[in-house]
Amino acid sequence: MLALYGYREYNAVRGMRHATFVVILTAVAACAPARLIGEPLPSPIAPNFVLTDGATGETVELSSLSGRVVLLTFLFTTCVDTCPLTAETIRSARDKLGDPAKDVAFVAISVDPIGDTPAATQRFVQDHRLVGTLRYLVGSRADLTRVWQDYGIVQIQGSQSVAHSDVIYLVDRRARARVLLHSTVTAEELATDLRILTSER
Repeated sequence: MLALYGYREYNAVRGMRHATFVVILTAVAACAPARLIGEPLPSPIAPNFVLTDGATGETVELSSLSGRVVLLTFLFTTCVDTCPLTAETIRSARDKLGDPAKDVAFVAISVDPIGDTPAATQRFVQDHRLVGTLRYLVGSRADLTRVWQDYGIVQIQGSQSVAHSDVIYLVDRRARARVLLHSTVTAEELATDLRILTSER
């Protein structure tokens, strides 16, 4: 090539080749599947459950949400630290997600069958500006215990509070549990994982 071109022409061709190589690398990177931030799960079908939305009284079954991405967490309404933080992170992530948020079902399951009354769950959802977004599910202790066991949730009922596992599961459109997150996740990170999962078909 150097014999066929003068120095200026050679450098121009070399620059064009470099630019083409950069474009190809950028295209390959853009086509590579985005990596989820949360802790990967083996993607089994998420265990089904049937509980009641405390705020609306509607029956909610996990299997009926197939086709949507599901964010699933475990809360109690009188919590003063982790649960309010998780709720605020969910709200902020929803806002950052924008239009794809309509393809996400945001679900919280009670870990306090005594204190999480319908009125308490309604106040919690309102206080965190999640009305119409977060389904806060309640049930009998027996029904909730089955769900806790299925999702590996440790629940210890104290006299004035509840100790429980701090988890956020993300379930994909095919009802497969994909990643596990905790309340330390940022809203941006959560929105990123939700954006990836909502983009999958």
